[in-house]
Amino acid sequence: MRRVCVAAISMLLSMPAAAMAEPSWTEADKDGYGTSTTTASKVWHTLDDGRLTEVFYPDLGTPSVRTLELVVSDGKFSQRDTEARNHSIRMLDSRSLTYQQVNEEPRRYRITKTYVTDPARDVLLIDVRFESLTGKKLGLSVLYDPALGNDHKDDVAQPGGDVLLATDSGSPVASAVAGSSPFTHTSSQTSEGDLVQTAETSLTGLSGSQAMTVALGFGPTTTAALGASRASLAAGFTATRSAYDAGWHGYLGGLKGAPGSADTTLYNASVMTLAAHEDKTYRGGYIASPTMPWVWGTDRIENPSGAYHLVWSRDLYQIATALIAAGDTAGANRALDYLFLRQQKPDGSFPQNSTVNGAEHWTNLQLDEVALPIVLAWQLNRTGQALYQKHIKNAADFIVGFPGAPSSPQERWENQSGYSPGTIAAEIAGLVCAADIARRNGDTASAARYERVADDWQKRVEGWTATTNGPYSPRPYYLRLTKDGRPNSGTAYNIGDSGPTVDQRKVVDPSYLELVRLGVKRADNPTILNTVRVVDQQLASGRADGRYFWHRFNFDGYGEQKDGSPWDFGFPSNTTENWANNVTIGRNWPIFGGERGEYELLAGSPGAASTRLGHMAAAANDGHMLPEQVWAPDFPPAGQPGFPLGEGTFSATPLAWSHAQYVRLAWSIQLGHPVERPSIVAARYGG
Repeated sequence: MRRVCVAAISMLLSMPAAAMAEPSWTEADKDGYGTSTTTASKVWHTLDDGRLTEVFYPDLGTPSVRTLELVVSDGKFSQRDTEARNHSIRMLDSRSLTYQQVNEEPRRYRITKTYVTDPARDVLLIDVRFESLTGKKLGLSVLYDPALGNDHKDDVAQPGGDVLLATDSGSPVASAVAGSSPFTHTSSQTSEGDLVQTAETSLTGLSGSQAMTVALGFGPTTTAALGASRASLAAGFTATRSAYDAGWHGYLGGLKGAPGSADTTLYNASVMTLAAHEDKTYRGGYIASPTMPWVWGTDRIENPSGAYHLVWSRDLYQIATALIAAGDTAGANRALDYLFLRQQKPDGSFPQNSTVNGAEHWTNLQLDEVALPIVLAWQLNRTGQALYQKHIKNAADFIVGFPGAPSSPQERWENQSGYSPGTIAAEIAGLVCAADIARRNGDTASAARYERVADDWQKRVEGWTATTNGPYSPRPYYLRLTKDGRPNSGTAYNIGDSGPTVDQRKVVDPSYLELVRLGVKRADNPTILNTVRVVDQQLASGRADGRYFWHRFNFDGYGEQKDGSPWDFGFPSNTTENWANNVTIGRNWPIFGGERGEYELLAGSPGAASTRLGHMAAAANDGHMLPEQVWAPDFPPAGQPGFPLGEGTFSATPLAWSHAQYVRLAWSIQLGHPVERPSIVAARYGG
């Protein structure tokens, strides 16, 4: 049997170069995500399609594992368990991020894997149960692909005997894979710089030899990693899982109970998933997603990888407002501290995004990201003099003093400059909140200045961004943005993200609803009402009730290709005709269901808001993870086998913003009004 297993593994090891060529990281549509609630364990794990995928250590910006799979062989066939015909995943406890995968090849074998991270150590434990369905002995081996220190091409194997040891040549990160029953054979192979390690287990799938625990430990050295792995194995899986579950039970127990408006399991999973997006060294740094979709999962744009496991102040605002709604004000306050004390720049602005340690990563400027931290400070009643003088005032002064404001170098979709109604709404709300905080601190001159600018922009936003001669309606409707503040001009711009070049009057976007949600405009404002109709006509797809949400904007190219393969940064589309035949299409976003539901509450339609919440819930996968985008029926391959309508694409899943929007809408429905809306802004402008 040992010779059979070794031969099978050798055959599989001839494949890693092809497997690793493109992409570098695994698909982003995760169906499980977990970590302990403690800061002592700086390990996060993701799951997808029956296997362990990226594991992050020592922070949420550093993936250090690509995959860990199991291999089954019997002398006639050899198969990775992820290639088994049947896969399933479930949360074993609706109040803990404890996931179990079952992979079954009918009439051959069944493998059940349960995952928890050790709350006391930098270790992931996997409870493995192996069943032979043939009545004959089978071989089971571990196939481990490390990517230590956010780089899969510079790992070095170390002699380990009955364990797998590896170090990263570029950083002090090491791993150790050990079993509760010692591995009987280990080997390592490097192909094109990628290290893959294998270990034969003693499991045969028959009685008396069908269960074991695999420990994946980390540390600055292999000695530390192996010591952590063995300590966790000594503690045992049952005790470790009990401590892991207790941590999540305690976390949820300290918050509000799930509102009656929500699916309780999805709500709890969403709150826990948001908490699991926080880094444990740089507290308050909640990343966008523990995934790397499409071209972001390759080395062609960023290496080390970045993108979604960076911190955006806008996403952090979305997360923090959901945490406030759920009762985790401590987490929201850590987020605010991170924003002002770690991420804010000396001039008062905020970076487009940062690594988890607060260092600026991408270097563009988005004025909504400068304004929203001020709104969050007001919502948390963080109005003390020190925070105001050193941080809030600096941010507000930056907004009013920025040349060309309220036009922003980038709006919230990060690929266009101009006058965006969504960005301007955030700027106005930020200035009104800053004025109130300034007045509380005796700075009446600044308060008056902020309010004067906010009032001026509130009156002029329609003139800057709502067209009266556009092609979709003879009445005014808000555009995604204008490049020049002249919405009746035919100024053309390139959509970005593989989209075409288009007359600005042909491009609308659900972001105008920020004007209502942040209290800048009333829900019954005529231009708002007309834009609702235009955006539904242009961007909604699915059943008549809007089941499949909305696109970001007309001609969006940020999504899979028309055959379902990944979005690629390099696809050009200079005309709408080219775009119509192009390979990249932005699909529909569940967050827009949440934003629309918040609007509908203000418009006096609580039933419609509840319907939106149900639509968001239906987009969750079997692991209760909410996606960035879902397959919509207006573009292929939606509806074809493997691309079910209304379910997540291969976009970032879980997306923290999606889970935050679900939590926030659930509480908004429960309380009868959008919980995020700053009342001081709404009161000022008649909301």
